[in-house]
Amino acid sequence: MEETGKNGLENRNMSPAEDGKEERSSCAAVDERIRASFTKGDERAVDLQRSNLWILQDPNRFCFGMDAVLLSAYTEIKAGERCLDMGTGTGILPLLLSAKTDAAELIGLEIQAESADMAARSVAMNIALRGETSGNETAVARPVLGRVRIVQGDLKEASKLFGRATMDVVTCNPPYMTGGHGIVNPADAKAIARHEILCSLEDVFREAAAVLRTGGRLFMVHRPFRLAEIFAAAAKYGLEPKRMRLVYPYADKEPNMVLIGFVRGGRARLAVEKPLILWEREGEYTAEVKELYGF
Repeated sequence: MEETGKNGLENRNMSPAEDGKEERSSCAAVDERIRASFTKGDERAVDLQRSNLWILQDPNRFCFGMDAVLLSAYTEIKAGERCLDMGTGTGILPLLLSAKTDAAELIGLEIQAESADMAARSVAMNIALRGETSGNETAVARPVLGRVRIVQGDLKEASKLFGRATMDVVTCNPPYMTGGHGIVNPADAKAIARHEILCSLEDVFREAAAVLRTGGRLFMVHRPFRLAEIFAAAAKYGLEPKRMRLVYPYADKEPNMVLIGFVRGGRARLAVEKPLILWEREGEYTAEVKELYGF
């Protein structure tokens, strides 16, 4: 006869492997229910493949792409620093940076109410998945809670919202296209993310310079065809380009992205880093991209 445990249930004498498999299956089901409780409409929870982090995405709205992933890898934040992500969208950069840095605070600023709401729910979802509480900082390494927060607001008013010289780092993945270039619906979330409808390059550099402390850094991803405008706007507001890296889809193609690091009040000296090639061949990232992000 099999033994009956203290809870009155029969002891199934499961092997450690079977017991572990059942426990993982149960945990996965709980996690799935938690993720589902934070979604609305057509939204889905996407696994970021980093530190068990997830993000909510809506296929009907603008979803994050490789540019945000590369910017997260390019951004340098020291332990204890504060970082503001201007135009955070659904919060992809603060979430990714929470996994790779020991920043004291990662703030995502987003003007679109629906995107800001999704970002805030992504933060809350990750907190729920990790079981973090405000009084338990050791629950998980580099906890999301207390470090990542989302603010709905206009980046054109960032210095009013957060004060001048209050940030150590600013990140920005701004709209790449100028305002009137091929816009069908200026109120569409995808159009706002891609086109300078609600902000311009000048707005980005003016407010980044205002919120950064002297010596603070701005990290940006953009398109190479706008480099002249980028450097002119940066110079106007005292942001000196210090690092630049062109990103190529394939080794034999033209670059389609550029990563740039600026320093507020820095001395004039720009290091042009070796090119970053994304794809070895169709469907396979280069070894460097795999190493950068862990694909």
